[in-house]
Amino acid sequence: QVRLVESGGGLVQAGGSLRLSCAASGGTFNNYAMAWFRRAPAKEREFVARIGNRWSGAPTYYTDSVKGRFTISRDDAKNTIYLQMNSLKPEDTAVYYCAAGANSDAAKSFPYWGQGTQVTVSS
Repeated sequence: QVRLVESGGGLVQAGGSLRLSCAASGGTFNNYAMAWFRRAPAKEREFVARIGNRWSGAPTYYTDSVKGRFTISRDDAKNTIYLQMNSLKPEDTAVYYCAAGANSDAAKSFPYWGQGTQVTVSS
């Protein structure tokens, strides 16, 4: 079993930055692709970004709305992934979830999830 714990959320003004972290324990972190999803109020959960495992070269993918603003990265030595979020917009307000699983954009491909961290962007 893999346990995931997110941190780094908070309240920020539009145009500001936040860095989310997700620490993993249990399982073999290096083998998993890792991803960030988010769920805004009254909306469906959506894919934000993912990074492949080290064996695949850790390729990164982003949903169109965050390209050029968000950066996903991983530190396998620390069993941690990050999401650097710059130029934040009010529409980025959501609960952000870290997930571990296969190299896919589909939530069903990720069996392990964190509890989420709230990000609120004020206008």
